[in-house]
Amino acid sequence: MNFSSLPVSILATTFVCLTPPHLLARNDIRTVGVHFASGATSAVVEDSIMGYETVDYVLGARKGQSMNVSMATDHTATYFNILAPHEDAIAMFNSSMSENQYEGTLPETGEYKIRVYMMRSAARRNEKANYRLEMIIE
Repeated sequence: MNFSSLPVSILATTFVCLTPPHLLARNDIRTVGVHFASGATSAVVEDSIMGYETVDYVLGARKGQSMNVSMATDHTATYFNILAPHEDAIAMFNSSMSENQYEGTLPETGEYKIRVYMMRSAARRNEKANYRLEMIIE
């Protein structure tokens, strides 16, 4: 399909329809680099988000490595997605369907994003979520 022939309004509508609602409401994402201590295979972050706030935890890994990510939270509408290197929108894993636990073999080398967010119903009420995120790469 030749996108240059489509009216701008159709392209904008398509973008809006494909973008998750919580990212449309507030498009600023706080980015935090994750660095493991020398010799360590894991890192733990304790933090909180409020409302539409979203946090990307970025960590480098190699193709074929095992990754395990788990999140404990005091808020039942807080989840994380994992985005593969060079990806900004489509998650390779969505924890809202897997009880905030991921374990798998990584498909490529690069920087992975672990995106913590709150579901829109809770975000629009400006609720707060405390969480503990554990990331293991072996």
